[in-house]
Amino acid sequence: MTGPMIGTLNERSREIFRKVVEAYVETGEAVGSRTLSRRMGMTLSPATIRNVMADLEEAGLLFAPHTSAGRVPTDAGLRLFVDGLLEIGALSKDERESIDGRCAASGRSLSSVLEEATTMLSGLSHCAGLVVAPKQDAALKHIEFVQLGPGRALVVLVAENGLVENRVIDVPLGLPAASLVEATNYLSQRLIGRTIEEARRAIKLELEQHRAQLDELTRKVVEAGLATWSEPGGYLLVRGQGQLLADVQQMADLERIRALFAMLETKEAMVRLLDASDKAEGVQIFIGAQNELFSMAGCSMIIAPYANREEKVVGAIGVIGPTRMNYARIIPMVDYTARVIGRILG
Repeated sequence: MTGPMIGTLNERSREIFRKVVEAYVETGEAVGSRTLSRRMGMTLSPATIRNVMADLEEAGLLFAPHTSAGRVPTDAGLRLFVDGLLEIGALSKDERESIDGRCAASGRSLSSVLEEATTMLSGLSHCAGLVVAPKQDAALKHIEFVQLGPGRALVVLVAENGLVENRVIDVPLGLPAASLVEATNYLSQRLIGRTIEEARRAIKLELEQHRAQLDELTRKVVEAGLATWSEPGGYLLVRGQGQLLADVQQMADLERIRALFAMLETKEAMVRLLDASDKAEGVQIFIGAQNELFSMAGCSMIIAPYANREEKVVGAIGVIGPTRMNYARIIPMVDYTARVIGRILG
């Protein structure tokens, strides 16, 4: 839809429209014809610019938030700008090295790598960062159960790619240390070199057929550990919510953002994020009320998928921010971060 629409704008209209959007993204305020005339070096008079802006408003690309005020782009206008007029910048060498360094995975858990990446994106973009994290599906090289206290134990998994995962499980009260050692030895013989899912199927079958020589307490530890690791789906991390509240001036905006975060906390939101990222390659942009995921006016989302070593999309990372976010800077940032995480998983 946007291609033919771009073609219907003459060069003057395109330039004025571009300047309106750029000024709005920079200031967050309505842009008047006099301001625009000065930004364009007085090459066009305010009266000429007003006439063009009126045409752009009639086309549904701009609107006046207040009587006698300047204009701001509509969601459709921002979509047109992003799809047809945006000049995407490139990340500097320092920015790429910073992302590489903060996402370095050796000896760290996958969740901590993703959390660091999400926090970093939030800080660099001044938006809220989010990531849909996958289940751990790399082949394993080490597993260990560690007693934490009455009724609690820590499961430590180390993958062949260097990622470390830790999860706390419930175990029977009064469990002897020997049962944890026996569970560790039993699973080590069957997990190493397999993914969690591969090992889970084999161990479940063995336990069901009573081939494993385990006492009742050790069996409960093994089954509790497997249940923890075989839970469906991944999890959703959101960091930097305060970034979205920084520019809030009206109660309606605050309520809208609260509603957005309430939706993000649901499992359905995570599934929809993954579905959206799996439909097409590369970065995807959802703008304002046109947002297919949440139908939230006033917010935009930039999201990119990342894949595992089989090139299967297993998660997505991105940002949510105001519709006036700096698309030219944030799009390559999200894209590069997703690629780095994909390399780590691969």
